[in-house]
Amino acid sequence: MRCQLNVKSMVDDHVRWILSVDRRLIITEYLKKHSIGKASDIAQATRRSTQNMSRGLKEFEDRGLIECLNPSKSTWKKYMLTDAGRNVIREMDGKFI
Repeated sequence: MRCQLNVKSMVDDHVRWILSVDRRLIITEYLKKHSIGKASDIAQATRRSTQNMSRGLKEFEDRGLIECLNPSKSTWKKYMLTDAGRNVIREMDGKFI
């Protein structure tokens, strides 16, 4: 029971973190619809700068919500949701996205 509360608390923390900045919400919505995303793809689809989306993806990666599929590359990195990221999207689905 205590473990479930900790997981729920972490998910709630991630949801608040995402909702606090527009680019995070944009990235979340994009990754909900696409299994893999690159900063340039998200930028093009949302009319945002690639740099802004790259910064957002790095934030998501630092929080463990996404993982880079080709970390050895310095550009054109591809990202996908982790289990933690999928849990956050499930929590947000229908409420915020």
